[in-house]
Amino acid sequence: MATVEQHVRIEAGSSGDIDSVMRVMDAAFGDRFGEAWTRSQLGGILPMAGVSLILAREPDSSDAIGFSLFRTVADDSELLLIAVMPNQHRRGIGSMLLEDFLDRARNDGVSRVHLEVRDGNSAVSLYREAGFSPVGRRRNYYHAPDGRRFDAVTLAYQL
Repeated sequence: MATVEQHVRIEAGSSGDIDSVMRVMDAAFGDRFGEAWTRSQLGGILPMAGVSLILAREPDSSDAIGFSLFRTVADDSELLLIAVMPNQHRRGIGSMLLEDFLDRARNDGVSRVHLEVRDGNSAVSLYREAGFSPVGRRRNYYHAPDGRRFDAVTLAYQL
């Protein structure tokens, strides 16, 4: 039986992939919770030192079906965004991207990784299963278009 790894390429992305990343982000996040970044925010962070964009693609396609975006400074790395197309959920792609992030952090000599996630986001279970623990909370961090606010939970993992 073929594994998901045989059907998905994980590779570095660049500013030339912004359109593909925005399609994933818009599909994965929408505007319900105020989690998605804008094209301008994404384009602004990519040239910064220590920032990496990693894409998940089908073997025969240049379009992203998932991505991770992270920043490494000294011995600390922050997972800024991770998303998978909704029609690709439950295939292990999010886990592959998360494991790739952790592997890259280890290879860069990072001792601690962290992330923020909306409280109640289904990805929290993925992070907890990977070994992340809650270390903080930002009250009312995310702002939905309808005025609702949601807490952000900060999770960390010692490598």
